[in-house]
Amino acid sequence: MKKPVWAVIGGGNGGQAMAAHLGTMGFQVRIYDVKKENVEVINKQGGIEFEDGVVDGFGKVEFATMDMGKAVVGADIVVIVAPALYHKDIATKMASHLVDGQFVFIHPGATCGSLEVRKVLDDEGCKADIVIGEAMSLLYAARSPRFGVASILGIKEELMVAAMPSNKTKEMLEILNQAFPQMYAGENVLETSFENLNCMVHPGPSLLNVAQIESGRDWKYYYDGITPSIGAYVEKMDAARVELGKKYNLKLTNILDWYVKLYSAKGQTLTEAVNNTKAYADISGQKTLRTRYILEDVPMSLVPLAELGKVAGVRQDMVETMIDLGEFLMGEEFRKNGRNAAALGIEGMNVEELLQYVTTGKKN
Repeated sequence: MKKPVWAVIGGGNGGQAMAAHLGTMGFQVRIYDVKKENVEVINKQGGIEFEDGVVDGFGKVEFATMDMGKAVVGADIVVIVAPALYHKDIATKMASHLVDGQFVFIHPGATCGSLEVRKVLDDEGCKADIVIGEAMSLLYAARSPRFGVASILGIKEELMVAAMPSNKTKEMLEILNQAFPQMYAGENVLETSFENLNCMVHPGPSLLNVAQIESGRDWKYYYDGITPSIGAYVEKMDAARVELGKKYNLKLTNILDWYVKLYSAKGQTLTEAVNNTKAYADISGQKTLRTRYILEDVPMSLVPLAELGKVAGVRQDMVETMIDLGEFLMGEEFRKNGRNAAALGIEGMNVEELLQYVTTGKKN
């Protein structure tokens, strides 16, 4: 099979890690970023250097660019590796450059990333016959200490992905598995969205730790922040997530089982599980509410989760409470500006119609 050409959209921690990793595997890869200095350094080096991680060497890159068209044209698979807050803008910029047969892979999709990107491309008049896919989470634990340098601290042993429409997932995996054999098929992009655990462990604990966050003291996000009461709240919110999944014919994994699966961290409660997760040892708590844990994970994860509940006629009370609290404390309109039904292109749909949409790509 011909090796695919990859375009990585995003030059942050995950984007540089992925582009460099693909380069070390011998793939032709180009990277897009909005930071001129980063682009210049990568082009001068001819790629991205690795340091202090599980991957060594040098990842050759075809080129780095601030021109979206240059990055996308000629690529077999376009990988968006950027915070969910930027997915809409990225999709808008690439809409006129996409052509038949390309894959757009959102890594990760957060919650309903594929639905949002599909809606944006439609609104922009993109007629290209493409497949949009997404990953449940980011493949890497990565840092970029400076421009043109990546540090991959860990790589997941397995990662769920799905395409939209889901009848194209197998075709998408034929490309992805050439580089990443640990990626496996989910039922559809609703499953990858429901299994986005960031919306469970980020916004709730952050909003319930306001006093600690604003105290100015040093603290550990997971070890200190997910106390027994907060952990119990998240577990109940997670149980409602799993129950909602059944409405969409999905058998979801509860959060405690995910900790065993991803980190080999066991616990009778979420508090015990996170305290048994060695990977969390150096994760400090934030000192401001204005971080991605709230500004991104509320509008881009909790809001669409609540919307999926409405489609199924099931109110997600604990999720709605966190959205309310976030709006009150932050002075933001997360529901209005986030991934609501209109932004996802699913207004007026019922469960059956939504399932048809993610399976076939067609609406009634």
